[in-house]
Amino acid sequence: MAFQSGEGQTEDYLFKIVLIGDSAVGKSNLLARFARDEFYSNSKSTIGVEFQTQKMEINGKEVKAQIWDTAGQERFRAVTSAYYRGAVGALLVYDISRRQTFDSIGRWLNELQTHSDMNVITILVGNKSDLKDAREVTTAEGKVLAEAQGLFFIETSALDSSNVTAAFQTVVRELFNILSRKVIQSQDLKTKDPGWMGNGKTVVLEPDENQEDGQTKKAGCCSS
Repeated sequence: MAFQSGEGQTEDYLFKIVLIGDSAVGKSNLLARFARDEFYSNSKSTIGVEFQTQKMEINGKEVKAQIWDTAGQERFRAVTSAYYRGAVGALLVYDISRRQTFDSIGRWLNELQTHSDMNVITILVGNKSDLKDAREVTTAEGKVLAEAQGLFFIETSALDSSNVTAAFQTVVRELFNILSRKVIQSQDLKTKDPGWMGNGKTVVLEPDENQEDGQTKKAGCCSS
């Protein structure tokens, strides 16, 4: 969700982004590396849900990403499903050295679509790219699946920090670009009809009517 403050005031952007995927694919370490430049070699499975807010500057504006680390273990799914609500972005993570985590992508996409309130900008993340000798999922397979589902794609390593920042920034920048278009549209409409928004100014992220389904989440790739 994003808000635009009153006239003459600084605009404030806040995006809720969720990390999803099977247990032990490295979601918590991706967040730790991005937010604090840390890595925990003995990190345990996340219990419940944790989130951190990270600030970014895009086109001279401050953008806040509220990133939620959703536990991947099956026994916690009933607890974490409520935290999809309000999410506008998602990092769907699998482990390139464990094919079963890649095979679970379809289920996670279905869960995301079921529990989210709106169109969610999603990037498919093949994590642990440093485990080259143990790779079970090729980069090409990740790209093909991302293109088929209309997702962005990237391979990362939380261990050596490869592409970690890029993965989060891809989602945040796409959200910012969509919102910027919405703000311009709302300002144009307000000029024509000053009373249409009332006193509050809330901008909701939805697909543009003139875009075909999936075009907002046009597949891209920047694998290592």
